[in-house]
Amino acid sequence: MLRRGRASGRARAADPADTGRVHGLSLRFLGHSTVRLEIAGRVVLTDPVLTGVVGGLVRVAPPLDRAAWDGVDLVLISHLHGDHLHLPSLRLLGCDVPVVVPRGAGAWLRRRGFTAVTELDVGQRLADGDLRVTAVPALHSGHRWGPRFTHGPQAPALGHVVEGPGARVYVAGDTDLHPGMRELGPVDIAVLPVWGWGPNLGPGHLDPLRAAEAVTTVRPRLALPVHWGTLAVPGLARTRRMRRLLVDPPREFADAVGGAATVAVTEPGDVVEWREISR
Repeated sequence: MLRRGRASGRARAADPADTGRVHGLSLRFLGHSTVRLEIAGRVVLTDPVLTGVVGGLVRVAPPLDRAAWDGVDLVLISHLHGDHLHLPSLRLLGCDVPVVVPRGAGAWLRRRGFTAVTELDVGQRLADGDLRVTAVPALHSGHRWGPRFTHGPQAPALGHVVEGPGARVYVAGDTDLHPGMRELGPVDIAVLPVWGWGPNLGPGHLDPLRAAEAVTTVRPRLALPVHWGTLAVPGLARTRRMRRLLVDPPREFADAVGGAATVAVTEPGDVVEWREISR
C-alpha cells in the first residue's frame, strides 16, 4: 500500500526530477533486499534471497512462488554478505544468469560455477539495450564474513542506479548515510533499507529515521523500504521486540518521511502498488 507521511496529505519530492514520466516500470518486493524490477524491457533482481533458510537465519515471511524469479535477465549484488550474495538462491536462477558484483568479487563467484559474472567499480556503468546500471558508493562492510575478519573475500559494498527510458531508480543496498548520496538525486524511486534481521543494527545500516534522512538527500518521488520483515534468528522471532521489529520499521519510516515522498509499504512477496509518476 502507499502511505503518506502525516505532515502532508499530498506526496511530493523535494524538487521536481528531470526524468519526466515514469512508465513501463514494475516492482515487486520479494523480501529482505530482494526486489524484482522490470524496466527497459529487462527483469532485474537485486540481492536475491529466495529460500526458506539463509545461513543461520530463517525466512519468517511467506515463501515465494517460483514465478517471482522467472525470466530474470540480470542480477545485481550490492556486497558479499551471505544475506545479499546468497549462493543457493543464485543457483535457483541458474549458474549462467548474468550477475553484476562489486569489483574484486568476480573470481570468487566464478570459482563457484557462475559463468556470466561482471564486476563494476564505483562510477562504472553496464548497458544492455535501453537498460543502464551504474555502481554508486555505499557505506558498509564489504567483507564476506563481516567487518571484524581479515581473511576471505572482500570487495567494496555498492549501491546501484538503474535507468531506463523515463525512469531512474536508486537501489541503495546496505549502507549508512554518506556524502555521496547528495550526488545521486533527484531520482524517481529510491529502494532504501530501514532495518535488518536482528534486534539491533550494527554499523553501516539505516534505521527508519536515518533512511528518512536519505530521502531528503536523494529526493525520490517514491520510496520503497526494504531489508525488513523477512529474516530472523530462529526462536527470536517469537519475542515481543522482534515481533515489533518485523512489522514497525517501514511504518516508522513512512511517518518520518512526511511529505517528502510517497512511501510504498509493501509486505514481503507483494507487488508494489503505485500510480504512474509524472511531473
